Amino acid sequence: MVINRVKNEYRQDYASSPGEILEETLDGRGIQKKDFADRCGLSAKHIHQIIGGEASVTPGTAILFERVLGIDSQIWNNLEANYRSFKARETAKQEAESLFKWSKKFPVKELVNRGFIEQPKNKSHAVEYLLSFFGVASIEAWNSKYGSMAVSYRHSPSFDSEKEHLATWLRIGELLAQRINTKPYDRLRFKQVLSEIRSLTGRDPGEFEPKIKELCRQAGVAIIFVREFSKTHVSAATRWLGQEKALIQLSLRYKTNDHFWFSLFHEGAHILLHGKKSVFIDNSSDKSEAEVQADNFAANILIPPQRYRQFTGGGVFNGGSISSFAESIGISPGIVVGRLQYDKKMGFDQFNHLKVRFELNQDG
Repeated sequence: MVINRVKNEYRQDYASSPGEILEETLDGRGIQKKDFADRCGLSAKHIHQIIGGEASVTPGTAILFERVLGIDSQIWNNLEANYRSFKARETAKQEAESLFKWSKKFPVKELVNRGFIEQPKNKSHAVEYLLSFFGVASIEAWNSKYGSMAVSYRHSPSFDSEKEHLATWLRIGELLAQRINTKPYDRLRFKQVLSEIRSLTGRDPGEFEPKIKELCRQAGVAIIFVREFSKTHVSAATRWLGQEKALIQLSLRYKTNDHFWFSLFHEGAHILLHGKKSVFIDNSSDKSEAEVQADNFAANILIPPQRYRQFTGGGVFNGGSISSFAESIGISPGIVVGRLQYDKKMGFDQFNHLKVRFELNQDG
């Protein structure tokens, strides 16, 4: 379903000005412009400006024309409105065509394929569709709202995310989150929800996906899965859409359960621990204080620190011991493997068979 679709309706490519119609009418009736001006109580110069399109036909002027010519004032008003609307669209079209270069920075084809905008028929449509998609009136407004967004572009150190692609990905999250009627944010309830969600790490996606979305919705947090664009290399983002609604947006870039659950709790930590004005975009290379806090929160809620120290004290691991430990603390073995690999207690090529790969239904 197209969101913020620009209607593909018929628009005329020419509009007569009321001045043109007035001049034709006067010529057809053999009325001199000076005589007509006198009859209307207007100056000849003013009538000349209306005929030349320099002056508009106001509602008051339209009534004068009706009295003198017998042509309903509403006809003159409609002619004026249609003409000014046409001129405004022509000006906007010319501006849009000159700004086509700007639109080429965005994943327009991917937006079309995902059903968020229609296929642009020309250069001006591409700009118009993008502005409508972002809900802004101009490129200047886009720069103010999205281009200057105070975010930490935290992404994989091996790749760079193009800001226009990243802004597009973030915008999809906003649009989809508008369709989720969350309850007002409740910090205490959300903290409890994260504990409840932890018990779902061993379940299948078909079971845990609707549950985590509903639990978070009840606590004032929208959960959205949006796949990446070609030039975005981002795992997740967290931001506030208002004082009472938070959004966690996950790209599911990594398909294994250890990455998924760590990312979810990491983003949840930002909501619990950090301000409502910040936007956090996930990247393992960002070692700011807020990111370290979120990392520690996610690691500790998944695997209690004391239990982890006891388990890793011996330094020797096998599939059986990992599975037994995971069962004893109530999480999936793959999460334990991911933690051991991250802490360099084993190689990244070891025990990956204990991780679970899955696909989730992505919203956009």
